[in-house]
Amino acid sequence: MSSISSEHFTEALRTLLDETFDNVQGYFLDKGTSLFETLAEVSAAEASIPVGGRCATLAAQVKHVAFYLDVTERFVRTATPTRVDWGEIWRTVDSVTPEEWAAFQAELRTNYNRILALIDDMPGWSNADEIGGAMAVVAHTAYHLGEIRQALCTIKS
Repeated sequence: MSSISSEHFTEALRTLLDETFDNVQGYFLDKGTSLFETLAEVSAAEASIPVGGRCATLAAQVKHVAFYLDVTERFVRTATPTRVDWGEIWRTVDSVTPEEWAAFQAELRTNYNRILALIDDMPGWSNADEIGGAMAVVAHTAYHLGEIRQALCTIKS
């Protein structure tokens, strides 16, 4: 059985995260559709619109991704599970001011940078849980990026 080197896995993970958040390279997104590129075109007013009768606002989606990254980074660094209320953001984040919207995006950027630092600090990928957790960050964020982009189709039409 052959194995993948930690360096190759880390490089691939960083490439997929870069595509998801910043710079589309053509693995799974179309040019100009990364998360930060998408959010750059969204006003606070648009971020405050609930999509559909029971869906969250775009602001809630962004706050949720930032929260997910924060919880993930803290858990990996401390190995201490903490009880978190995953539903709080969905219940409490509605309309946002331009300042709040900018702060949500800045928090997302900060937490993403902390994830990148965490990856750089990993001495290796020694088990399936570590690899699965790393891949979950890509998948989870890509899912919410899809939700945001789909909502924008409705909002902007």
